[in-house]
Amino acid sequence: MRLLVVGRLSGQLSAAVKMAMDTGAKVAHVDTIAQATEALRKGQGADLLMVDYELDIAGLIEANERERIHVQIVACGVNPDPRKAAYAISQGAKEFIPLPPDAELIAAVLAAVSDDSRPLVTHDPAMQAVLKLADQVAGSDASIMITGESGVGKEVMARYLHEKSKRAQKPFISVNCAAIPDNLLESELFGHEKGAFTGAMARRVGKFEEADGGTLLLDEISEMDARLQAKLLRALQERVIDRVGGTKPVPVNIRVLATSNRNLAQAVKEGVFREDLLYRLNVINLAIPPLRERPADILALSEFFAKKYAEANGIPLKPISTEAKRRLQAHGWPGNVRELENAMHRAVLLSPGAEVDAEAIRLPDGQPLNPVAPIGMDYINHAAQASISAARTFVGSTVAEVEQKLILDTLSHCLGNRTHAANILGISIRTLRNKLNEYSAAGLSVPAPQSGASAA
Repeated sequence: MRLLVVGRLSGQLSAAVKMAMDTGAKVAHVDTIAQATEALRKGQGADLLMVDYELDIAGLIEANERERIHVQIVACGVNPDPRKAAYAISQGAKEFIPLPPDAELIAAVLAAVSDDSRPLVTHDPAMQAVLKLADQVAGSDASIMITGESGVGKEVMARYLHEKSKRAQKPFISVNCAAIPDNLLESELFGHEKGAFTGAMARRVGKFEEADGGTLLLDEISEMDARLQAKLLRALQERVIDRVGGTKPVPVNIRVLATSNRNLAQAVKEGVFREDLLYRLNVINLAIPPLRERPADILALSEFFAKKYAEANGIPLKPISTEAKRRLQAHGWPGNVRELENAMHRAVLLSPGAEVDAEAIRLPDGQPLNPVAPIGMDYINHAAQASISAARTFVGSTVAEVEQKLILDTLSHCLGNRTHAANILGISIRTLRNKLNEYSAAGLSVPAPQSGASAA
């Protein structure tokens, strides 16, 4: 989290800055609106601006928009006037923090706009298999595509990869391609030169240059406009970027990670995502399973969030009751980890007794989770059905036939990329190549490496 504090609030502001730093934020300070915009232009970067509500917040937002700078603002003030606080919100501030500051409030606001403090918590074998592959490739400079449903923890995985990489001491810069309008995203990524468009009063450094030496995360890459996809492809291939209105390329040294909750192969077929860009980004694919397929993680994450929000709200930590655990595991969690986190936050606040009970764990509409069958019969039935399904798939097949299907299906999933498939299968590239030669000799159709995919 990078925080830029704007204003002259003497000791009260210093206390706020110190509390922000205690949460792990990197904090810079300027006195005026003009200095704030200048700092953002130069690529000093900020995920959040904390601005004195006596300043012209609307003017700051307008100046940023003219320069195509996208950053959220939180207003703050000493002994606040409610009318001025409301006016700051009406001008475009996302939140208001009264000063002197409250440590828990500052921590909550920073957490709301950043995933920096979220560790990767997993006990489930399905997720641990993904984590094992992540550990294998984290130290490389290969581009990695992280896929999965909304809320499964794709950005948390991206931060994990960065922290395990040789670039861990360099910047980690995240850009949400779905949250920034198309007309702002190009400048956000690549920066611009003075006079590139109306309102471009000075050169502005983009996220590619901010991330130089480190990692750039392109969150929800599937939402990027086709024209920008072409420019991004060149940046990845040539390791140079062109600022908007620029006349010469700017070299960059970054590792690119991308996330998507969409089926990108289908998006390619529909003509909304470039095939060559997919190959360039999808050197390694980390597919994060939905939470409903990670039952052990449901309990591990529930206990983690219960502890986190008990501490954040100054409430004694309570154990989760047996019935609550059963309902947590039986629920489908369509919103995945994000939904579970919100549910546990509510449960911590709503539990009146010595335990977090089942009735306190409620859905967004206020309804409790549905009861489940006693003595774990729901788990047994679910496991039995899964076992029957698997048996129907493989019964009657030889071990060699099962192995052949697994290898060919994995290779197809990897778009013919032999190296990626071998990593997933846990075999050497030589073994995989020999198997594929056998299948070809037997007249079977073997997926060929598609354009941009490795045949090694």
